[in-house]
Amino acid sequence: MSVITITKENYDQEVVHSDKPVLLDFWAAWCGPCRMVSPVVDEIAEEHPEIKVGKVNVDEQPDLAQQFGIVSIPTLLVLKSGKVVNKSVGALPKPQIEALLQG
Repeated sequence: MSVITITKENYDQEVVHSDKPVLLDFWAAWCGPCRMVSPVVDEIAEEHPEIKVGKVNVDEQPDLAQQFGIVSIPTLLVLKSGKVVNKSVGALPKPQIEALLQG
């Protein structure tokens, strides 16, 4: 499954009402560590059809970043039924990101 760009307009439909767990990647174009994590998140989206993967550009979606209290990026959140069940701040290798999904 491909990565979905999450905005405040599609957040409820894509995240809150998702029948799958959702991995959200909060990022920005100017963030070096975000650029390291992004291709890993893309790989996870392709390899794990049982989850939905979304990316939130914090510069374009400040309301969503504020809603989740994002102060450092990259921040990865795992949500089930719209509730955060796991969170990580900073660049992580792929195995650790996949481990977040199990939580």
